[in-house]
Amino acid sequence: MHGMHARLPKNFVLEERLERYSRVIEPEPARWRGRWAQGCLPWIGAREGGPSRFREVRLDLGCGKGAFAVEAARREPDVLFVAMDSEPICVAYAAQRVTESGLPNVVVVPGTGMRVREYFSPGELGRIHLNFPTPFPRKRDAHLRMACMERLMDFRDVLAEGAQVCLRTDSQPLFDFMLTQVPMAGYELVWQSRDARAERPDDPSSEYEERLGAQGARVLALSAVPGPAPEHPVQTAELSLAAYLPHDLESLEGLAYAPHGMQATVANLRNRALRRG
Repeated sequence: MHGMHARLPKNFVLEERLERYSRVIEPEPARWRGRWAQGCLPWIGAREGGPSRFREVRLDLGCGKGAFAVEAARREPDVLFVAMDSEPICVAYAAQRVTESGLPNVVVVPGTGMRVREYFSPGELGRIHLNFPTPFPRKRDAHLRMACMERLMDFRDVLAEGAQVCLRTDSQPLFDFMLTQVPMAGYELVWQSRDARAERPDDPSSEYEERLGAQGARVLALSAVPGPAPEHPVQTAELSLAAYLPHDLESLEGLAYAPHGMQATVANLRNRALRRG
């Protein structure tokens, strides 16, 4: 989840929150590698006639406060949702939401997408959700992006056949950058939209998306599946997200919502255009 940090309530003590909701937090995800579907089945599944494993395991990478994972889990009780975030505060909030929901098919994991191959075995994941990942707009920080060719190549190793990577973002530059990355990593687009909420209004949402929507942001989204793996994938796209901003004055003026992390860049381009005018 990108950098709109949650406001901490008064008397919020991170360590106390993590301890209070520790029952739904898995601090050592690597120990479940290869057995998430069976090992994380709640005790109700062990009753007579109950399932022996979850139908599928899905990763919500950058889960934020956990609203998306909880709502998705509520709709599909036979699917295990692994809600992962690298921010301890987000882990605490997500664990609280999971605990209060009472849902047995969500587990919260402190971790990073850089280590998915350590956490999951080949073919173990039925889907990876990238909900509003941090765009890291500068070229020098591009290696930190979850939405890029390099991470898509990592995801190949843990996705089941036909499994999708699903991106949702408010950042038009990151979205257009990702469209260059999908074919480089040998993926095929299944769906793309520049107004995903309008096209799929019933999809699970998050607090972050609702907050952005109130500011005038549109959700851009895509789904892609791995095709034949490229033999020698090479990054050839422009890495600075500033290169993906609209450059003509008319489009720039129509861009009422500045993508997260690029407000200063957008302001500079607008001012430059005004001076030239």
